[in-house]
Amino acid sequence: MSTPDSAATGSRLWLRVVLWGLAYAVIGLVTAALSRGAPSGEMKQIWRLAAWALSLGVFAASFGDERSRSGGAPATTALRAALPVALGGFLLAAVATVHSMNVGAGRLVAHLIALLAWPVLLFVPAFLVAWAAAAVLARKARV
Repeated sequence: MSTPDSAATGSRLWLRVVLWGLAYAVIGLVTAALSRGAPSGEMKQIWRLAAWALSLGVFAASFGDERSRSGGAPATTALRAALPVALGGFLLAAVATVHSMNVGAGRLVAHLIALLAWPVLLFVPAFLVAWAAAAVLARKARV
């Protein structure tokens, strides 16, 4: 049975998932727009690398936040750090799907598949990396 405190904690968890997920989506959308407007191929590459670096920063911050909140439990930390990654992937796939429909690209089936595939393809490695990192940090904390 859930208590009011556990319900509040759960709603705060989902709020963090949404906010971190939105951060990933904003990073993806803004750096993609900047990349499209870049005057050279080199600048396009720099914006793509910036997206990776900024996303890594968001992942590290999310991981650290969730690790401190979960008491260092590796599986809990990994799940809570990977969920926003999956949400960010879903949001980017949703934006791509809407854009495709607006410009009449005609690949709706591929975009609908991406709505499922991107979150899964992003969640799995994020979960594994976070789980491994949390396990190593938990082990170091015991030593």
